[in-house]
Amino acid sequence: MTATLAQIWRHPIKAHGFEALERSAIRAGETMPWDRVWAVRHDASKAEGGAWARCANFSRGAKAPHLMAIKAALDTDTETLTLSHPELIDLSFRPDDPADVDRFIDWIGPLMPKDRAASTDIVRVTEQGMTDTPFPSVSIGNLATLRVLEQQAGQPLDVRRFRINLWVEGLAPFEEFEWLGKELRVGGVAFKVEDRLTRCTSTMANPETGRRDADPLAVMDEHWGHHDFGMALIAKDEGEVALGDKVAPA
Repeated sequence: MTATLAQIWRHPIKAHGFEALERSAIRAGETMPWDRVWAVRHDASKAEGGAWARCANFSRGAKAPHLMAIKAALDTDTETLTLSHPELIDLSFRPDDPADVDRFIDWIGPLMPKDRAASTDIVRVTEQGMTDTPFPSVSIGNLATLRVLEQQAGQPLDVRRFRINLWVEGLAPFEEFEWLGKELRVGGVAFKVEDRLTRCTSTMANPETGRRDADPLAVMDEHWGHHDFGMALIAKDEGEVALGDKVAPA
């Protein structure tokens, strides 16, 4: 079976919404355009300016599972973002507009646990997307590996739990781990497979409801002995990826 690109996702604000795409530009040495270009600081954050910082400096699904049910739609021409959540009225705003940010902070208030650091503002990342890797990365996942995890968990696990950019169909389970250190081609774009991705408790939350209803980490512990799921890629080329593109080692 030929491996193909089956799904493309971006997340304009880190941990605050997912958006499905049919295609995306790719730029060498950068994260996927408009993926985690903004992040939400909290009142215990030590992140400064637009530099990359570790995820603990930002509001995220690992600590606030209701955030995992936010859907996003970004108008890149006006940089206007529309967020929706099953428990809230839709919000359209511009993340770089201070007045709009105040509306956003009020909007997410009901989704934030009272015993966690409160969200304070939005920062725009100037050098790379605020992914979980300290280098500009595009993430990729294997749907066959996900199906093994679902079988072991005894329940379906939505891909959106994992916040991965590119999902591939047609591989053997765990084949993606064999790519480490090699080059991979998605359509006409070459990537270096740089690292395995370690998952966190954000995967416990159902992206339809924002409620925790599964424990993928416990399943991984029991059957795999680690929490690695998905791979971090470094783009080597300029180009575009699209649904249906062939995926194969370069």
